Amino acid sequence: MTEAVDNKPIRRNGFTFKQFFVAHDRCAMKVGTDGVLLGAWSPLHPQISRILDIGTGTGLVALMLAQRSQHSSVAINVDAVELEISAASQAEENFAESPWANRLSIFSQDINDFAARATHRYELIVSNPPYFESAVACRDEARNAARYTETLSHQALLDCAGKLLAADGLFCVVLPYTIGLAFEQMAQQQGWNTHSRMDIRDRPEKPLNRMLLALAKHPVEPEFQTLALREQLNVYSAEFKGLITDFYVNY
Repeated sequence: MTEAVDNKPIRRNGFTFKQFFVAHDRCAMKVGTDGVLLGAWSPLHPQISRILDIGTGTGLVALMLAQRSQHSSVAINVDAVELEISAASQAEENFAESPWANRLSIFSQDINDFAARATHRYELIVSNPPYFESAVACRDEARNAARYTETLSHQALLDCAGKLLAADGLFCVVLPYTIGLAFEQMAQQQGWNTHSRMDIRDRPEKPLNRMLLALAKHPVEPEFQTLALREQLNVYSAEFKGLITDFYVNY
């Protein structure tokens, strides 16, 4: 779920996109397809003035949303929270080197503490969250924290999003498909509504393996879509190209 995207790095360890560069040599979880999908797909509505990225890692999703919102009639601020100190430091550097440094802010702290102290709400919250229950820990502690739910359970994530989301806002996540189904069911049992969902497979003949999910607190008619990333081995589908064309250098 964290394979590198097909952009080729042209400077230090990281990836060059059309309008920004993401260094990831000090981050446990590298630039990958999940983050790119979340950053490209998350709905941006006209009323948005504040965006929050929970567990930003390299800052990739926050940077993509800053790019997508750069022509808004109002300045849209993008806040990012990251618990792991070295990742937060790298995200801060990636933000500072981007064209949208004045709209991007990093908070190096636990999202539970951030949610408890926040004085404003967000119209869009995104997260590429931990998705494995702790079983066999990774050898690297930072990677373990990024991939497992020991430091941020899905229940805690929903609770924090609920505290921080504006009444008409959306909370978007990317998860493995079966885990995403369980996450969606958990959310619905607690009063969340599915706004939109995109079920994803690598190729048309392959099983579903990812889910993009947008949740709302207000009643809404849900929209469901499916996406195959590739038409065949190493050939991106037209639908996926449509999502990434503003970001990938070669598309």
